[in-house]
Amino acid sequence: MPHDSEKILPAKRTSDSPTRPSEVTELLVRWRDGDASALHRLMPLVYRELHHVARRQMNQEKGSTLQATALVHEAYLRLLRMDVSWKGRVHFFAVAAGAMRRILVDRARKRRAAKRGGEARPVDLTEVADQVAGRQLGADELLALDDALERLTELDARKAKVLELRLFGGLTIAETATALAIATATVERELRMARAWVARRLRGVEDSDRSNGLGTRGSRG
Repeated sequence: MPHDSEKILPAKRTSDSPTRPSEVTELLVRWRDGDASALHRLMPLVYRELHHVARRQMNQEKGSTLQATALVHEAYLRLLRMDVSWKGRVHFFAVAAGAMRRILVDRARKRRAAKRGGEARPVDLTEVADQVAGRQLGADELLALDDALERLTELDARKAKVLELRLFGGLTIAETATALAIATATVERELRMARAWVARRLRGVEDSDRSNGLGTRGSRG
């Protein structure tokens, strides 16, 4: 996939006219097939939603000096370097949300290392996994949540992805189902189980992964 990391993010779209999902998908396919100009036509169309995702993630983190616009720009540069077989608009935002999460986690690690020589301190995250959007997270809290998600990914990648898309990406149940090609009922079930597992993990409770439905698919999704 062609890219030029020296180019800046294209100007955001000024028109209030809605963007057709098919238009975004068409440009993603052209970008995937080697049309570098397609990306620069694409970004103004998706800028507003990318900025919304960035604001959502920034609102969950305290202590960071990074602004939403800067987060969008950093994510854009990472997207340029990715070799992804784009499947459509929802898939694009899912990948972008994941890129933003990694940027924030990397910055949180650097911030913690600068303050305490890299040593973590215990954190009380009783409520974090149940309602992340309801409070801001410090560096230690964000890293603890990220560690829990990474462990969940090892045990049950789909449940971890459902939780990531909902917490960090702000995707709706229907959008998450589209991104993962599963039923909305499956998303709801996987989300409940993932939230419960992460909450237990953050509280330091170690229990049987299999007994909690991890690594299983239950009914067909």
